[in-house]
Amino acid sequence: MAVNRELLEATIDVIRQSLQADGGDLALIDCTDDGVVTLEMQGACAGCPLSTIDMSEGIERILMEHVPGVTKVQPALI
Repeated sequence: MAVNRELLEATIDVIRQSLQADGGDLALIDCTDDGVVTLEMQGACAGCPLSTIDMSEGIERILMEHVPGVTKVQPALI
C-alpha cells in the first residue's frame, strides 16, 4: 500500500508543533514505496540524547497509527 504523502506531511506538521515548542524541528527526508519514512531531527532535537527514543517510540507509533502504509520510521544518516 502506497503512503498518502499529503496525509504523511500533515501528520508530521502536527508532530512538529510540539517539537518546535521546545526549540526543535522535524524534516521529512524520504518515504519509500514500502512505507519506510526517513526523518531528520533538527534544532535542539538534533543533539538531544532522547531523540532516538522520541523517533522510535513516539513519532513512529503516531505515524503508523495515523498514516496507512507506514511500516517503519528511521532517522536520516547525517
